[in-house]
This record gives sequence, structure tokens and C-alpha cells, in this order.
Amino acid sequence: MVLQTLKNCLQLSCILRTPKAGFRSTTSRSLIIQSVSTDVYQNLAVEDWIHDHMNLENRQVLFLWRNSPAVVIGRHQNPWQECNLRLLRQKNIKLARRRSGGGTVYHDLGNINLTFFTNRKKYERMENLKLVVKALKALRPQLDVHVTDRYDILLDRQYKISGTAAKLGRTTAYHHCTLLCNADKFVLSSVLKSPYKGLKSNATPSVPASVKNLFEEDSSLTCEMLLDAIAEEYAAQHQIDHHITLINPADETELPGINNKTKELRTWEWVYGKTPKFSVSTCFNMVYKDSVLDVKVDMDVKHGRIEVCNIDLPEQWLPAALCSELMKSLTGSKFCPNETTTLATTLLRVCPQDDELHSKWNLLCENMRMLM
Repeated sequence: MVLQTLKNCLQLSCILRTPKAGFRSTTSRSLIIQSVSTDVYQNLAVEDWIHDHMNLENRQVLFLWRNSPAVVIGRHQNPWQECNLRLLRQKNIKLARRRSGGGTVYHDLGNINLTFFTNRKKYERMENLKLVVKALKALRPQLDVHVTDRYDILLDRQYKISGTAAKLGRTTAYHHCTLLCNADKFVLSSVLKSPYKGLKSNATPSVPASVKNLFEEDSSLTCEMLLDAIAEEYAAQHQIDHHITLINPADETELPGINNKTKELRTWEWVYGKTPKFSVSTCFNMVYKDSVLDVKVDMDVKHGRIEVCNIDLPEQWLPAALCSELMKSLTGSKFCPNETTTLATTLLRVCPQDDELHSKWNLLCENMRMLM
């Protein structure tokens, strides 16, 4: 067993990694490329760039990438339903929306991402996942891994270690999947748990699953070993040299227009504004001077902006005109705590100089921010 492990490591160490070798102009019908960046927006932009610019008619590409901590939602998902946005902000974890469908995933450097590019006719998710399983078994034959009919990879018949999503264009397609190696499962479970109440939406929901890291099964594994094993299997199946080309997702000379793609993926309009229309109907309690007050809020949100806003407060707790002005100001604004804070601060400046009124106002606005 030890000799076999050493043999595997020696084989994998022979895989060559070289920087951008003009991969666009190469005549090879199959390519393996790896990003030198761990920025989620840059790596998603590379996917878009390859899909939009590379001629995949007679070529297939495997793209390998890893991200620093980020939550990535599917193209048609609602981030408020899918994750704990307050916790993401506290932990400085990025939120990104990809262009493919599917569910929400947590990425960190203990997670490997694989993207298989082909023309539309050769698109085959099951074959790609079988390739990954074959690579894992070649590296560690004792691993109990298999592909399900839902295009997941399970470890020990019950733990999900890989999920799948895809984008099918008119002539080209890509399938990407994750591979849990040594991700922080505590952070994963915390950030993928939405605390927001009363949301109704037709957005695509994620399907919860029990997960496990491959490193929990075999602590001698490394992400580099797994990447190389997958690259080796891909090279063998496509009869090419197991050579990995390193690319820099910020290199405009190699990837013309890439920085504009990255910039778009970072925008609020893409990450939040592409959320399908949803509504919020909820109640919360406010404690003020030993009294508990019930507040009911109803909002409709479209393109990430509040279309309709109704706040039902106890009668005469705040001047009716002031509450009406708050609802009016929120209508048309982003469903966003920062924007609500700015609006609340602006309106407070025109309030009468009354300490009790200001205290009530701040309490209400803080609770409104908590909805977002």
C-alpha cells in the first residue's frame, strides 16, 4: 500500500504546470487549464470567457480552479432564501451569482472546482462525473465513491462530496462540479442557513444534503494530489499529454475583455438584482420602555428593489406622516441594509428634535434592516 501511494505521488509529480502558453492558439483538441487566482468573480469570468470566445466545435477543455471563501448561488436563485447574508458580511465572505442553474454551494480553499467545456452535441455530465470517480479510485482504491442519478457524487453511499450545475448554449456547453476535500464544514453549514422569515418566491431552491470531506476519509490526501489525479485521468481519456496550462484571469492580453466580465459579476445589479421577484410578509416584536410592540411588514421585491412597502405599527406610536414617509422612501430602493441605513439617517435629520421620537425611529429602522 505504501509503495502504491509513493508510486501515485511520483506519477502525479510529473505533471507539468506552465504559465499561459497561448492556449487559445494551440492546435490541441483537448486542453487542461488551471487558474492562478482564488477570486471567485475572476474564476467565474474565465468560465464565461471560454464559453463565449473559444472555438469548442472540435475542442474540449477542462478548467481547474479554487476560491477563497465565497458562497455561489445559481442563476435563478434568491440569496435571501439561500444563505445568511448578515453572517457573510460579518465574516467577509463573498457572495457570487453564476450563470448556470442549480443550487447554492460554499467554496473555500478546501474545495476544488472543475469545469468541463464541450460543444453542445458532446455535452455529457454523467461521463464527466464518472471520470472524476475513476480518478479518485485510481488515487485511493479503497474510497467508496459513486455517481447518483441526480448527478451528485456520494462518499460511503450517503455523504455528498460533489454537486453539479451546467450552462447549455446554442452551440457550446459547460458542466461544472465541486469536490469537497477539506472545506470548513462549520462555516459551510452556518452560511448556507437562511435566517430570513416570511419570504415567498418562485426562485430555484437548493436541496439540503449531508456532506463530508474526502480528507476525513483519508488524511494523507491533498488538494494538489486530487487536482493532478483528475488532470491525469482527463488526459488519458482524451489521449493528450497531462500538461496543465496556468492562466491569470486578469490577463487582458491572453483573455481580451475578461476584466469587464469580472466587473459585471461583482455588481450589485448582477448578484442581487437578478433575483426573481419575491415577497416578504412577516411580523417582529420591538421592546420599548418595557412594552412589547407587534409590527407587521409586507413588501414586494423585484430586481432586488422594493416595489411595494407596507409597515403596520401600533396606532400613534410614531407620527403617521413619518411612517408614511419611511414607506415612501423605501419604495424603489434596494432591498439592502446599507441603503436602508442611509434612507433612515436622511429622514431622521428632518424629524423634530425629540429624543423619544429619535429612539423609536432608530429602533424601527434597525428592525427593518434585520429583515435584509
